[in-house]
Amino acid sequence: MPCSNDDFWDLVDQLPEVTPVEGSTYTALKVRGKGFGYHWPATATAGLKQERGEQIALVSERPDVFETQFVAGQFGWVVVRLERIEPAELGELVFEAWRLTAPVRVIDAYGSRPPSLPPPKRAGST
Repeated sequence: MPCSNDDFWDLVDQLPEVTPVEGSTYTALKVRGKGFGYHWPATATAGLKQERGEQIALVSERPDVFETQFVAGQFGWVVVRLERIEPAELGELVFEAWRLTAPVRVIDAYGSRPPSLPPPKRAGST
């Protein structure tokens, strides 16, 4: 099941101390004033902070899902096409971007489990 813009926000909203900052065509995501992601609703894409090695691996293994956004110091940012990624993987990437940025005590208080979406309802269930 591919992800939507709403799915992205459902995952982000599970993480503590995230502040969205609205731009003209995007929303920047910050934790304690430091950026870890972007969301562009018009294109259903997200930019997420990753370690450079992870950025390279993601883009080279699945260029239909990921593209290089930019590199800043030891971090590489990737653009994720939401309609081409499963919710569990997106949750892991959002969590990693947040974890690379959040203060240690905020991370420790949250724990080590990535955010997740509830399982989809089966046809015919209420």
